[in-house]
Amino acid sequence: MTDLEARVHASFVAPDRPPDAEAVEETIRLLDAGEIRVAEPDGDGWRVNGWVKEAVLLFFRVRGLERMEVGPFEYHDRLPLKTGYEAAGVRVVPPAAARYGAFLSPGVVMMPSYVNIGAWVGPRTMIDTWATVGSCAQIGADVHLSGGVGIGGVLEPPQAAPVIVEDGAFVGSRCVVVEGVRVGREAVIGTGVVLTASTPVIDVTGASPVEHRGEVPARAIVIPGSRPREFPAGSYGLPCGLIIGYRTPGTDDKVRLNDLLREHGVAMS
Repeated sequence: MTDLEARVHASFVAPDRPPDAEAVEETIRLLDAGEIRVAEPDGDGWRVNGWVKEAVLLFFRVRGLERMEVGPFEYHDRLPLKTGYEAAGVRVVPPAAARYGAFLSPGVVMMPSYVNIGAWVGPRTMIDTWATVGSCAQIGADVHLSGGVGIGGVLEPPQAAPVIVEDGAFVGSRCVVVEGVRVGREAVIGTGVVLTASTPVIDVTGASPVEHRGEVPARAIVIPGSRPREFPAGSYGLPCGLIIGYRTPGTDDKVRLNDLLREHGVAMS
């Protein structure tokens, strides 16, 4: 454990004492610059750096409310907005906003959207109109988050895994991905899919269904589905995700979600 980690953790476990403001501010500065991350790849999995999330939580205690003006817009909040987009090579379309402590890699495009503190967004990723990237979410390179996508945030408990969307994934319009779900590399999530830690993601491409929870396999193509469940009041359909196929070299050049779905006999419109 480094000295910075130790100082942050000591402040977090002693809420009755004032936090080490210098250590907290330095941690958030490193987070904003992309020099540290809340979670990072570790072999085939991911490692959560809980002490960084502790610093984010302490940051709210360190900072007081302040008034901010951005052109005609006025804000009143504890955390400042992110700045320095031109130098970072990031395109931000008004009135998009990212909080200080979020990292945006070169080539990121933010349409009018929102990225919360602790999030990490990889190179060339598109965050489309009214999409939201929650606190500490990890979004890979060359990802497309379509209009209205909701990527959930998680701060507590500090060791809880954030939502992870790996490189090259496509998340369709109005999808919701929350509770630490991991979307695998180059997966395609169809319009309107809701993924929680308990949502079944069922591969129906073989002779028997194969069920996943909390993750979408790499290169899977997922659409919304339902399956019946019996209750005292009767049988009702509960939502699930259906894996109807996997991307192949022949589909990699397709840029429209409907083109991919039609190839597997299912179009969303």
